[in-house]
Formats: sequence, structure tokens, C-alpha cells
Amino acid sequence: MLKQLLTGVAFSLSALTLALPAHAEYPERSIQAVIPWGAGGATDNVMRSLAPYVEKELGTKLILNNRPGGTAVIGSSYVMQQKPNGYTLLLGAENPQLYPVLGLAKFDYSDFYPVNIIGQNVVVIATNADSSFNSMADLLAAAKEKPDTLRMGSTGAGGLPSTVHAMVNAVGELKVREVTFGGDGPGITALMGKHIDFMPLSLAAAQELVRSGKLKALAVLAADEVPELPGVEPITKALPDIAEYLPWGPFWGAFVHKDTPDDIKQKLVEAYSKAVANEEFQGFLKNYGAQSLNLNGAEAEQFLKRWQSVTAWSMYKAKAIEISPDSVGIAKP
Repeated sequence: MLKQLLTGVAFSLSALTLALPAHAEYPERSIQAVIPWGAGGATDNVMRSLAPYVEKELGTKLILNNRPGGTAVIGSSYVMQQKPNGYTLLLGAENPQLYPVLGLAKFDYSDFYPVNIIGQNVVVIATNADSSFNSMADLLAAAKEKPDTLRMGSTGAGGLPSTVHAMVNAVGELKVREVTFGGDGPGITALMGKHIDFMPLSLAAAQELVRSGKLKALAVLAADEVPELPGVEPITKALPDIAEYLPWGPFWGAFVHKDTPDDIKQKLVEAYSKAVANEEFQGFLKNYGAQSLNLNGAEAEQFLKRWQSVTAWSMYKAKAIEISPDSVGIAKP
């Protein structure tokens, strides 16, 4: 009797199990992808260009959502606060690596999982097309003659312009006023309108404007000329000592909450790796003046640590920050 009862219970449980819907594999719905910068800037353009290839690999939609503010702190913090289930991605740039030394936040990219370090860009020092400056040496001379009068476009503490400014001051002197904007896009508009005098920009954001004559390039942050802007001098011509910090440039990456399950992380890694390697996207990066990296795992973590070390210590040397990098666990390069 007991045996018959247990057999009946087992049969009922098996039937119930079969009747329940199978758990769908990730992703079973669209994924929210947060861009912590405004529309029209380099990060926004790269992420929107890559998204269709990622969607194809994942078989779902990426809902791109711009959440700018606080040098990307607002958007980055939002992603950290979401459930670690793989349905909220952070599509950001280099800025969080400097939060600890800037006192902007207590986290950096070590608090996320690097799905993919997509690519890196060269920096160009740009001015408006009618500017009297024709080289980095001209800009440095003007700033020395009238300190704190030239207006430099900025995206806030820890943004690309302020970081480059600090690197220049680590080996030279460039005393200017920083005018802050919500991203590359608004800053470029102000630069073209002559509301500011110059702005360090990613080549991705400035290349076409320089080529079309709407902006003038004074120098590239490199030890040699770059093929994308022939004839534009490397910054080492005016500042030879800055070579110790090169090569250097802003980067873009896709990140997810570090507590996301490993199988979901792996699916995202595979999807982004294939998407970045896509021939059409590689063509986009090349035309954009960017270098493809396509790093994940240990290679991505190594890249992030080196970038953080070189940048934070150059800023500390320039006295652009008061917090010593080693006090927040950042070793010297």
C-alpha cells in the first residue's frame, strides 16, 4: 500500500515538473544598456554603432539609455544599484578609474566585471577654425603670457580634458580656466561658436570636424604623428617630457555588475567579443580614428590597472589631485 502511494506521489511530481514551463536561457528579454554620457559624444557614438552587432549575437535588444552627470558617476552608480542579473549593462569610458583619487566616488571598475574593453582613442588638442593658435607651442606661450585667461572646455573632474590638462602640467605649465560641459558634444558646439578657446578631445569626436575645417588641431597626444591626422604634430614636439606617460588615450568598455552569475558573464563576453571583431564595426573604429582592443578577462583587468596607475600618478605629480594614489591602493607604474 505504502509502495503504491509513494509511486503515485512520484508520478504526480514528475507530471507537475513536466507541466511547468522550462526556465528560459539568458537573455529572455531586452537588456538595459546605460551610457553615462550625453548624446553626440564619442562614447555615445561608439556604443550606438556597436549595439546592432551585439544584439545580433545575443538575440535580443539593447535599450540604450543616456544617464549623464557627475563625470559619469550618476550612470555608473545606477548600474551598481541594479540586480546582478545581466539585464543592466554599463557602456562607459575611462572615468571611473579616477574616482578614488578625485574623491568623486568610492568605486572604480574593479567593482564591475569587464565584459569587453572595446577600443582606445588618441587625444587631439583642438581649437576653433579661426584661432590664432597654429601649434601646441603657440597655446603654451599664450597661456604663459596671460595665465588663467584662456578658456579650456572640460567635462568635469576626471573627464578626458581635465586629465590631459593634468598630464600637461605634470611636465610643463598650462594655466587656464576650465569651462565645464556635459560631454564632448556640447563642448564642441561651444568651441565652434568660439565660446571657449580650446579643448582636448578624443580623435573619434573631433576627426571629421578637423578634416572638414570646422576645427583646427594643434597637436595629438602621441609621440609620433597619427595617420588619421597627417601633418598634425605630436605633443612631444612642444613637451618632450610627456613621452614618459605615452602611449595613453581614452577607452571604451562594456561592464556588468561583478556579482552577475558566471554563465551570464560568459554569454556577454562571447557576444561582445564577436561583435567588436565584426568586420563592419572594425571599419567603423578605423574610420573613427580608434584602435580596436577587444579585451576581456585577465587582459582587460591588466589594461585597466595600468591605465589607472599611469593616469593617477601623473595627475598627482601635477598636483591636480590631493589624494595620493597609493593611499587608495593604486601602485606606481
